[in-house]
Amino acid sequence: MLPYNAKLKERARELRDNMTNAERFLWAQIRAKQVKDCWFYRQKPIGIYIADFYCPKARLVIEVDGGHHFSDETIKYDRERDAYINSLGLTVLRFTNDEVLRNIEGVVEVIENKIIEQNPPCIPPLRKGEKIILPPVPPRIKYGAGSYKGGMERYLNQNRYDLTNHPLPFVRGE
Repeated sequence: MLPYNAKLKERARELRDNMTNAERFLWAQIRAKQVKDCWFYRQKPIGIYIADFYCPKARLVIEVDGGHHFSDETIKYDRERDAYINSLGLTVLRFTNDEVLRNIEGVVEVIENKIIEQNPPCIPPLRKGEKIILPPVPPRIKYGAGSYKGGMERYLNQNRYDLTNHPLPFVRGE
């Protein structure tokens, strides 16, 4: 469980009731497990801060910054805040209001990519009767003086194995 200041709970409720247009717009895109089946919380107290959005599954914090976030003082504050949040093992993504309002698809894509990066797909267990079928092991091709060049890649190309778009390191078989 993440540390938080209980005194911030009431302020977080107020912020949820008074979200900016950009926050509302992004919330409509990420709420209710719409992004990679991940649950997001809005205005989540974390330590002594309140994050705009938090996804526990991906350990991801999303901040939507208005124009006031570009002053020297606020930039310094945001850096300290990000460092604290990162120290808890969380990742912070920051977007401007303008990015959210003008390019919501791009913002959601960045969030999806970060979730995938933080949670690579796991290999599901095999069902009864399934076997793992590995591609054949290539022969070692020797090129003079004991050196081996292009072994696996060359063998796969010669035998027309196209594994470039294969999502798993093996193919399931019956």
